[in-house]
Amino acid sequence: MVKVAIITARGGSKRIPKKNIKDFCGQPVISYSIAAAIESQLFDEVMVSTDSEEIAQMAKKYGAAVPFLRSAAASDDHATTADVLQEVLTSYETVGRQFDLMCCLYPTAPFVTAEKLRAAHDAFLKSGADMLEPVVAFSFPPQRSFSLRNGFLTYNWPEHMRTRSQDLEPWYHDAGQFYFYQVSAFQRSMRKGGARGGYDLRCAPFLLDEMEVQDIDNPLDWLLAEAKYRLLKERGRV
Repeated sequence: MVKVAIITARGGSKRIPKKNIKDFCGQPVISYSIAAAIESQLFDEVMVSTDSEEIAQMAKKYGAAVPFLRSAAASDDHATTADVLQEVLTSYETVGRQFDLMCCLYPTAPFVTAEKLRAAHDAFLKSGADMLEPVVAFSFPPQRSFSLRNGFLTYNWPEHMRTRSQDLEPWYHDAGQFYFYQVSAFQRSMRKGGARGGYDLRCAPFLLDEMEVQDIDNPLDWLLAEAKYRLLKERGRV
């Protein structure tokens, strides 16, 4: 089985300028993803897909391959991760390289370790699924959430307004770190087209705890992620 890790690192971050190569606890944040993929020893190729020469040079410095730059079409604000992955696979196919399994790894995922990738990879192969996605439970039950309607709070699920939290089914959300795919299943889905192309796959979960997850979209998120990382490092978990 031939395997590739694809680290998706667009250059045009708006909320945090140069986010994908910004210093995170002493080194560029993308370097953590590259190191985890390389040290896992799972992949025949660890590559970075980017439209930025600066990111490309940084990626190469830390050991990743950048065999081509991302196209403008796959770099705008409307391109999906699935679009980027398909472009990478197609670009490799034009030079005679094909893969059986791929891992899409985000560049702002400093909590990912080689050990975590190996555990997720093994769970994926055992699952028989088309895809594996790390998820984390919502810290507060969404069944008791509100919406604002005409300036007033309204329960989204009023039938649960008095239900105890411990009696509600756990719901999960994407951890935003990495995804494993069977390439053949992914490409079949992409050929179907439409809005769900690349996303209508049988997906196995990989459960993480809240301490290992932090969405990084703004400067406050960045500070929270660094605080979590330092604490995890003290405990020997990263």
